Amino acid sequence: MLKLESVKKVYCKQQHEVVALDSTSIEIARGEFAAIIGPSGSGKTTLLSMLGAMSAPSEGRILLDDVSIYDLPIEQRAEVRQNKIGFVFQTFNLVPYLTAIENVQVPMMLSQKFKTEQQERAEELLGTVGLQDRLHHKPSELSIGQQQRVALARMLANDPLIILADEPTGNLDPETRDQVLAFLRQFNEEGRTIIMVTHDLSAAECARRTLRLSEGRIQAGSDQNLLKTA
Repeated sequence: MLKLESVKKVYCKQQHEVVALDSTSIEIARGEFAAIIGPSGSGKTTLLSMLGAMSAPSEGRILLDDVSIYDLPIEQRAEVRQNKIGFVFQTFNLVPYLTAIENVQVPMMLSQKFKTEQQERAEELLGTVGLQDRLHHKPSELSIGQQQRVALARMLANDPLIILADEPTGNLDPETRDQVLAFLRQFNEEGRTIIMVTHDLSAAECARRTLRLSEGRIQAGSDQNLLKTA
């Protein structure tokens, strides 16, 4: 379970304090698929980065399975981020000079897995997302949708329990968007927790739960009402 206890995030900008997230408390159960919606500047990406052990809150605690992430030593926090959390970004963040299979192997290299294990796992994952015939293509040789599927395969490399997706359908055509959402639903059905930030209200409907952020606070209400008012 992921749990936020009275979490607040404050940035200093030109000698002024900007409250990006204000006294937020939520619980996200293991195996849940939650969408976070809200206007630009509402704190969605800030919330996701804190959940991903990348940015410490100014106040409050974030707990993963009852362990306070930001009370861990830096090395242990990095292990949590590397082995328990998978990230999907709108911009894919693929290494341009590496092939598809090499990009998928990167997280496993960081985990110091054996090279044969890395290659077998990467081939398996690229097959899972339908890219078994694109193993040795570089990002520039792939379509936008294929690049996002490589990013999905890379995200699964270390078999994370939690997937954090930041606008995963933002740059995609409708057909590829539907494919990516189908993969996310599949990963959720396999038992992974998914938290997706999105401006795409139809994408948010794929989630089992919708949270709306407004001015740094979670807005209460039913999922359908939240989607109507987004």
